[in-house]
Amino acid sequence: MVNKGKLYLIPSPLAEGPVESVIPEGTLAVIRRLRYFIVEEVRTARRFLIKAGIPCPVDDLTFLVFNEHSDLVNLHQFLAVAAEGQDIGLLSEAGVPCVADPGNLLVSAAHELGISVVPLTGPSSILLALMASGFNGQHFSFLGYLPSDKTLRVKKIREIERAIREKDQTQIFIETPYRNLRMLESLVTVCQENTRLCIACDVTGANEVIITKTIGAWKKTKPDINKRPAIFLLYH
Repeated sequence: MVNKGKLYLIPSPLAEGPVESVIPEGTLAVIRRLRYFIVEEVRTARRFLIKAGIPCPVDDLTFLVFNEHSDLVNLHQFLAVAAEGQDIGLLSEAGVPCVADPGNLLVSAAHELGISVVPLTGPSSILLALMASGFNGQHFSFLGYLPSDKTLRVKKIREIERAIREKDQTQIFIETPYRNLRMLESLVTVCQENTRLCIACDVTGANEVIITKTIGAWKKTKPDINKRPAIFLLYH
């Protein structure tokens, strides 16, 4: 009977800079011994692995592409080498796999096949923003993307603000960078003046900005967050 390999969940940096500043040495040591990777985009994966110090030529590695366009019917095919005894890495484009990321489907398939799943330590913009916000870190909800339609977005923001007060719960969400300003405008228009908003932008990057203010204060000074990766957090 063949011993099955493991599926390692590999975080990647959120911003440009030395890999060693955000990825622990223990995680890098695992990455450097793997030869099979499941990735969202081969080009960025190759660039990260080179920076991470992979010891073999990157052309000798095997990449399987799994993203929003992949066939979800035959997920087990991505894990075939692990079922045959080889370790494989699931690599996120930015941050940690399976959080605001489609990798959870592969992890679920790995459990079905009896393949051990090993999460590795690395940066999560969601948790780092929560840590730095000053908001409730024991009771929070991550909502992903809010509706892009303005009317639906306004309705959702009102629901979120009610949840803050009724549940004493931090509300966390993200937006496509080019729609950040529209999101901010909706927040300062809809939310109460004393509701607090934290904006965490370019987390772990050279231009990182993490600021918490009341909505009333944000109305007076709006930050330059256009086309920059950002996390939004609301709390009372």
